[in-house]
Amino acid sequence: MHAIKKILILFLVSLAINSCKESGVKLEGLAFEEQLKVLFPSAEISPIKVEDHFKKAYQLIIKQPLNHNNLEAGTFNHYVYVSHTDYSKPTVLVTEGYNAKHKTYELSKVLQSNQVMVEYRFYGKSRPEPIPWQYLKNDQAIEDYHSIVSKLKQLYTNKWISTGISKGGETVLIYKSKYPNDVDVAVPYVTPLINTQEDIRTENLINSVGTDECRNKIVAFQRAILKQRDTVLKALKAYAEKEAMQFTKVPMEEALEYAVLEFPFSFWQWGGNCEDIPTEAATANERFQYLIKISGMGLYNDKGFHHYLPSFYQHMVELGYYGFDLEPVKDLLKVVKSSSNMRFAPDDVDLTYNPEYIKNVRDFVENKGDHILYIYGANDPWGACAPTPKPSVDALKMVLEGGHHGTRIKDFSENDKQKIYDKLSAWLGDDVEIYPLKED
Repeated sequence: MHAIKKILILFLVSLAINSCKESGVKLEGLAFEEQLKVLFPSAEISPIKVEDHFKKAYQLIIKQPLNHNNLEAGTFNHYVYVSHTDYSKPTVLVTEGYNAKHKTYELSKVLQSNQVMVEYRFYGKSRPEPIPWQYLKNDQAIEDYHSIVSKLKQLYTNKWISTGISKGGETVLIYKSKYPNDVDVAVPYVTPLINTQEDIRTENLINSVGTDECRNKIVAFQRAILKQRDTVLKALKAYAEKEAMQFTKVPMEEALEYAVLEFPFSFWQWGGNCEDIPTEAATANERFQYLIKISGMGLYNDKGFHHYLPSFYQHMVELGYYGFDLEPVKDLLKVVKSSSNMRFAPDDVDLTYNPEYIKNVRDFVENKGDHILYIYGANDPWGACAPTPKPSVDALKMVLEGGHHGTRIKDFSENDKQKIYDKLSAWLGDDVEIYPLKED
């Protein structure tokens, strides 16, 4: 029996080796574009503009399964951007949280790497109409990434690093928890792991960050806008006409109230300056212009409402989100009565929230999430929902004092940047070179 078992094992090993050799033969000697065609035979592949250190770049439109557990459910067009520099270099996988806009990510510059940017399913150009909501789940998206990475590893055999910003960073951590060996290092930026549909931790940060004077000034601004409602609404109507915005999904008065409620979150999220908040002497139009600068109307007009529907579906079902603090302006609100962002999720869809999904991801990254580099800004409300890896975990969490949602490695001090580079080197090994970011 032992002899038979040994022969069977040798046969299986030989079969695996020959299979690998055959795969290698198919790709060996082919031009890069031809290699992509072999790996993704049903994809539309076209060259795109080459930037920075890359030598070649391609857009791939992949026929991705709607349901990886049932291939008969059909496919959707999934947009992927592959930027190539050298087979021997590491490869950075960018997990976009929304639509993908082809560009060079910070980490790709630090490593002078190849880059694979994947648009999140059902966002941007990868959005089918109508959206089959039952397949817009994180586990399905993770299978998208796993499939793409598994194929491209036949080309890129050096280290793999995943990275993403905000919701894209959430995907980095979810992917790491589901397939911990797919990538060697994970670098999520400004990434929350949110507890509930209205995580109170964001509100707690907003009510404690900065000075009392600044926070009081924010509340005074919110109240002033609503007290001048009629005049501000006229300014909004003129603005909407100028920008060709329609407000049929969220009427203007409701949009104004949501923008006012959103103001404190966006102010701290994007590093608002307290000195810039209009004073009591400001006109209604000046206050409106500042509201547009901080909160904007990007979500509330019809185009934005439609654009962000997939995001709010995911937040309400699996990812969680934040709620609005109504108390400072409750007596001045006429339309908005709920602190929830459920208003911006799709109608007639099951929005049952799964509280265990992110809890399980957090449990993994905090207790087993080795080789994860976390980047945060201390004043960013989303940072209040950041995971905290246990001391026994080989991870590094860097928080920039005074930083916001736009915090990147380049913003840290030279000493802190070196700490980051040293950790990346330790994880990636001596054969991966680090290229320190140059000052802007």
